[in-house]
Amino acid sequence: MNDGAATERVIGLFDGVRLTPTQRRIAHCLVQHAPAVGYLSAAEVAELAGVSQPSVTRFAVALGHDGYPALRRRLRELTAAAPNPATVGNELQQAVRAEIGNLDRLAEQLADRDRIATTGRLLAASRPLPVLGLRAAAPLAGYFAYFAAKVHPDVRVLDDGGSLLTDRLEQAAAAGARALLAFVLPRYPRETLDALREARDAGLTVVAITDSPVSPATEYADLVLPAAVGAQLVFDLHTAPMTLAMVLLQAICDAAPAATQRRLEAFEASAARRQLFLG
Repeated sequence: MNDGAATERVIGLFDGVRLTPTQRRIAHCLVQHAPAVGYLSAAEVAELAGVSQPSVTRFAVALGHDGYPALRRRLRELTAAAPNPATVGNELQQAVRAEIGNLDRLAEQLADRDRIATTGRLLAASRPLPVLGLRAAAPLAGYFAYFAAKVHPDVRVLDDGGSLLTDRLEQAAAAGARALLAFVLPRYPRETLDALREARDAGLTVVAITDSPVSPATEYADLVLPAAVGAQLVFDLHTAPMTLAMVLLQAICDAAPAATQRRLEAFEASAARRQLFLG
């Protein structure tokens, strides 16, 4: 079984289960180490997650098992090796095929159109719309915001940390913002999580595009939209999160089609007048 399939099966253990912040840390640890997690002791899981060993035992019970040994047996079943066509070819081909798997799983999640549509309406109604992305997530925030600005009158990119970040969040809220879109990707900058907490304190509804439904962002986000990150190469691949960002932008457009059309036509007229593009 490839890493992506093992990860998805482990994530499935947590569906419908309300987890405490400590339990989410354990769950996130299991997801991160999905291929090998069925062979880790409770003490090893506790050390990796930075929690106590009794917390791991209580976590197993919360998932409906008698204790950690029973959970470990279940994890072994879920992550057992199986033939997988994604392992064919060299390591570069395997990395690309793993990304295809991530996109396939994202496509399955999008069967629930209502959730995306509801999120699109929330973000479309936020004036201004702050978009947060720090470090590795900054390019995704910028990419989304570049296109969103063509259909939304006030998009504000927040891609720098430091003390000014809180100022800009508070300014956006004071200007009428109702929601924040945040890209939260590994290795999860501490400043990003601090900013999510501060955004909620400022009264903003936090929408997070992140790599897993048990990522650290779930502790602070009101709406979590997961899209897996590829980890087969030296640096992560963000194909699925970027795709999800564009799907979400489509939902923003669908939330106000007439206004979207007017803004797009106005931009095209301006671009033609200024001869911005060659084609």
